[in-house]
Amino acid sequence: MSDQAHQTAPSIPTHTLNDGTTLPGIGFGTLVRGDNKNERGIMVRSLRSAITQGYRLLDTALSYGNEAEVGQAVRASGLSREDILVTTKVPGRFHGYHGARESLRVSLENLRFDYVDLAIIHWPLPRLDLYVDTWRALIEMREEGLIRSIGVSNFTAEHLRRLHEETGVMPAVNQIEMHPYFVQEQLRAVHDQHGIVTQAWSPLGRASELRDDAVLNEIAREHGVTPGQVVLRWHLQHGVIPLPASSSPERQRDNLSLGFELSGEQMIRIDHLEQGRLWGQDPDVHEEY
Repeated sequence: MSDQAHQTAPSIPTHTLNDGTTLPGIGFGTLVRGDNKNERGIMVRSLRSAITQGYRLLDTALSYGNEAEVGQAVRASGLSREDILVTTKVPGRFHGYHGARESLRVSLENLRFDYVDLAIIHWPLPRLDLYVDTWRALIEMREEGLIRSIGVSNFTAEHLRRLHEETGVMPAVNQIEMHPYFVQEQLRAVHDQHGIVTQAWSPLGRASELRDDAVLNEIAREHGVTPGQVVLRWHLQHGVIPLPASSSPERQRDNLSLGFELSGEQMIRIDHLEQGRLWGQDPDVHEEY
């Protein structure tokens, strides 16, 4: 039986990118790695479940080691390739023009796709000073039809400015750490100014902390939902695409069931939970390869 999926919940918006393509307003994160056969099987089942629940944007990366499982789940879904959007990322070890082209070649081979819907630079790694050359390769591969949209992850306002100054092309997306404890107000304002869509990795932060947060629990009770649903709705109302990950079909479904509205006062209360980065990964110095 094919995994014919439900339609995306009507409370989930879509976003038109600065290149004219669109993305669903919520995606499914796949950071859990498939390091052994059992874990890979769990990953495929989790992905197939997510597609069945209605997710149409799957977020992977070459460094996650699970692109093959993502591709397998898409093919097993019973949906056409065009109905499911897939993001992958260029890791630090492939920075530079030729490295970026090789990174995408490997990703397409892993996924068994002819193209990816969104390819992004995973981290800027400014010490290497190769992210502009990496960006030039993504622009070129988009023009060749290997990528539909191009973006970045964990880039600061200065990194974004330099990309535009040296290539004339702004990213369609910047995927950043964002959750109620790290609101990213200033960077989101830069995104809005330049037509960049904000995506949130780790949108639920440390989930156990959020589940215990008194403010989030009070707001959740007022709406008859979970604290996690409150947080994801907060993202949506900020115009941000959150990328929650869960292997539980019930939680996957809850994460799409966001058909309630937070009041302006509730949004402000959540914004005021600001604490800063949870993992200390400052893009000006953090490196991943």
